[in-house]
Amino acid sequence: MNDLGSNAGDSYHPPADSFPEPDPVRALPSGSLVEIRTRKPQFPVGDELQSYLRRYQRSEAFDVVYDDLLRFTESIPRKTPDGEDSYWEVVLYSPGDTEELHRELTRIYAYMKTPEDPSFTNHLVIERVEFCRFGNSKPFRIKVVNRYNDNHDYYYVKSTDASRAYGLELEHILAPNRINFLVHGSTLIEEHITGIPGDTFLTGGVPTDARSLTRVAKEFVKFSERSFAKLLGDMRAYNYVIVLTQDFDMAQYRVRAIDFDQQSYEGDLRIYLPQFYKENRAAVDIVWRNLPPETIRQYQKEERSLMARRLDASRERVDALLTCMSNDAISTPDRVEQLAADLARYHRDSGFETLRDMGRLTRRHLLKMLRRLDPT
Repeated sequence: MNDLGSNAGDSYHPPADSFPEPDPVRALPSGSLVEIRTRKPQFPVGDELQSYLRRYQRSEAFDVVYDDLLRFTESIPRKTPDGEDSYWEVVLYSPGDTEELHRELTRIYAYMKTPEDPSFTNHLVIERVEFCRFGNSKPFRIKVVNRYNDNHDYYYVKSTDASRAYGLELEHILAPNRINFLVHGSTLIEEHITGIPGDTFLTGGVPTDARSLTRVAKEFVKFSERSFAKLLGDMRAYNYVIVLTQDFDMAQYRVRAIDFDQQSYEGDLRIYLPQFYKENRAAVDIVWRNLPPETIRQYQKEERSLMARRLDASRERVDALLTCMSNDAISTPDRVEQLAADLARYHRDSGFETLRDMGRLTRRHLLKMLRRLDPT
């Protein structure tokens, strides 16, 4: 995992004149941990970003929008499989609204899966709509069932936020994951990302054998590296999932982000480093108990190399996205100034201090991390 004072290329331990924590992932003083205390405001999708989304088939008009789903007449708390209260509640609509909403929600799901031919809706039904009052986006979760075989899937309807759109798109392009999402006005449609919630995994699902623990540690290092390179913040344990794949002779793991609200918003550089959250302490312990520093450096380099290849394959698209971000207001001037100063210290590059928007900061940091911009 990255230290705040390390050089993005090779050095692992921070220099003495850099950030004060000598070893920020092994033994952090309690005052070094970060905590997000204020809710991030939502930023509208401007004309330039909307044009980008249309260009790359991320935009589609549909009849049901987020505000329509808020017209529910009743809600029922939903329990977890263990009988505990959850953040979700099942919402009910009037009979007239239910038929109309379900028809359009089915069409949206079909278009998201196969935009070339979204006609396969006759065998799909909406089993339920759930609402979560927790979090910035206050999402609706839609359960879609195939009536022929009872197989089901989920997707989400959220209020649009430009930060989330930028985060989703950067994840789609630069991470080893593909994400389907659509934006229409004030509404964002986002596919469900399957996996074990990070907090559930860390409190009861961690394997015990040495080989599996090493693979888990490796994936947390790579996940941390991706989050930091993309400046995706707030990767606390409940904002990512663990994807478990059974290979022929072992179990493979992958850590995937599921929340993209904090894309290039905060000023404190530690916000973008998952090891600085108390919720991830168990993951940090797994890394340090199973990987020596030289192996951590190896996995960091591997992940940066893979990201660099993805960047080279989609350079025009990334450039268009970051240009939109550079012309967009997705943070506050004080946060931009603080992050510019932190990145200047991290990279030993005073050029960051001349930048006054999150798009240019993200671009310069990303290119330096992936060795696509020469150190200055």
